[in-house]
Amino acid sequence: MADPAPAFPLDLLAPPDPARLPLPPAAHPDAGVRLLRGAVYAVPEGSRPLEADLWLPAEPSGPLPVVVFVHGGAWRTGLRDDPGPRYRHWSPGPFTRLVRAGFAVVCPDYRLSGEAPFPAPLDDLHSVLAWLHTRSAELGLDTGRTVLWGESAGGHLAALTALTAPAGPRTATVRGCAVWYAPSDLTRLAEDHPAGAHDPADASSFEALLIGAALTAAPERARAASPVSRVTATAPPFLVQHGTADTIVPFAQGERLVRALREAGGRAEFRPVEGGGHLWVGLSDEEVENCFSATLDFASRAAGGLIPASAVLSRPRGA
Repeated sequence: MADPAPAFPLDLLAPPDPARLPLPPAAHPDAGVRLLRGAVYAVPEGSRPLEADLWLPAEPSGPLPVVVFVHGGAWRTGLRDDPGPRYRHWSPGPFTRLVRAGFAVVCPDYRLSGEAPFPAPLDDLHSVLAWLHTRSAELGLDTGRTVLWGESAGGHLAALTALTAPAGPRTATVRGCAVWYAPSDLTRLAEDHPAGAHDPADASSFEALLIGAALTAAPERARAASPVSRVTATAPPFLVQHGTADTIVPFAQGERLVRALREAGGRAEFRPVEGGGHLWVGLSDEEVENCFSATLDFASRAAGGLIPASAVLSRPRGA
């Protein structure tokens, strides 16, 4: 009787380890800047590979602190390198400015609500922090000085990541988090909107699509997806900027996050942006630049002191 055929080595079906994949070739979008676009940092089962763009100095002088930018788009859409419509015309752009201030900048994808419900996007951001730490030596990163920055839905995810990132020797250490006009308490959105403007029983709302159910149908899930419910005394420092005229994410949501952080004994800088709407609609170019400068100054302090915003290149062309 013939010997049975050897079992197929099923481990060969697994995707390659993102920690060992070759990095993308470098582009040079601005003087002094090296861009690695589309580095694969995770391959979740049943999902597309997740990628990140890395903005680095063309000639690094030592391990750099890191800013991880998390894009918005109602958890439903968005581009990983888009900080919002008020910054798209900037030349040089926000990420080049951060590189020239002494940071490396990382812009990751994450799974959107049409691909996988929460906590998938939070898991993805935890993964990118671990991937960055694993590859820190070859990329020239000091991941012990990592600052998160997100706008709108990305601000919500950045806050959750900062508040839940595991500590230890195998991942980046979050030293600060900058949040722009982000939801912070999904369970109180209806209360913070004008009467009738938000229906927590609507299973088609962006928040419901994020958690996989209407907010009223899954209150524990909504609470778990709310940054205010994850605040502890060990939270890193936060900067929260929110427009007082925001009709998409009420100003009260920013207030709630700051209050929760301060009541827990954390450090939270609150910068109400008078007359600002969502995406900084309604602000002058100078006010829009001030929002970015405040973020850069905060990131510099959180990372241990770098170049202040006032010294990093001048105003965007056309401002």
